[in-house]
Amino acid sequence: MQIEFYKYQGTGNDFVIIDNRDGNFDSKNIDLVSYLCNRRMGIGADGLMLLEKHKAEEVAFTMRYYNSDGKEASMCGNGGRCIAAFAVKVGAADPSKPFYFEAVDGMHIAKYNNGIVSLQMTDVKTIDINDGYYFLDTGSPHYVAHKSNIDTLDIVKIGRQIRHSDTFKPAGTNVNIVEEIAPDHIKVRTYERGVEDETYSCGTGVVASAISTFTKNNECRDFNIDVKGGRLQVWFEGDTAGGFKNIWLTGPATFVYKGNITV
Repeated sequence: MQIEFYKYQGTGNDFVIIDNRDGNFDSKNIDLVSYLCNRRMGIGADGLMLLEKHKAEEVAFTMRYYNSDGKEASMCGNGGRCIAAFAVKVGAADPSKPFYFEAVDGMHIAKYNNGIVSLQMTDVKTIDINDGYYFLDTGSPHYVAHKSNIDTLDIVKIGRQIRHSDTFKPAGTNVNIVEEIAPDHIKVRTYERGVEDETYSCGTGVVASAISTFTKNNECRDFNIDVKGGRLQVWFEGDTAGGFKNIWLTGPATFVYKGNITV
């Protein structure tokens, strides 16, 4: 069997995307999904996404996201931006105006402008403030800690310990370490569950990091965020008392190549 696929990346967070509007891809085959994401045996990616038809005519498409372990996962912010760019490429969405799509955490609005995608994220109702870290759900669960000189840290070791700790069992959590550069400028490194490694970027992770930084300092709501794969922007409204809303994640969503693989 041959599968046509597209490869996209958003600040180094890379994805296999399949146009599944005909419903022919076997999305329940965990071994197939993990094989396609395997960097040695398959195509190689942090995750795989399916673009599917939505039952409502006013909604451009449905996004289904799978981590590289083959399991269907929670929301992926960079994945959402990349599949929005892909939808424009294949004619499933009109780039001349904002368009809606549905993901596992609900409805999203996307705006496409010459390879830059802005994605409205799900509202964040609460943030847990703990001793030395914050915990919140931005479509996926995130642990956030603030430290200095984060380039020197063994993020994989730290991330694995926290992800598998008793505190976050059984589902685990994503882990973000933040370095504050300026009031409106932070650097973030992320260990992602499901990938079980550091990724070059994590969309829901940088959103969590921005909200946590605001909660810590009570200053900016508009951030430039450096990740291993480039730079993203996050802005939002709200506070810890009433929750955070109108959250936007912006950055490049880049087509890498199109291919076919025999499985």
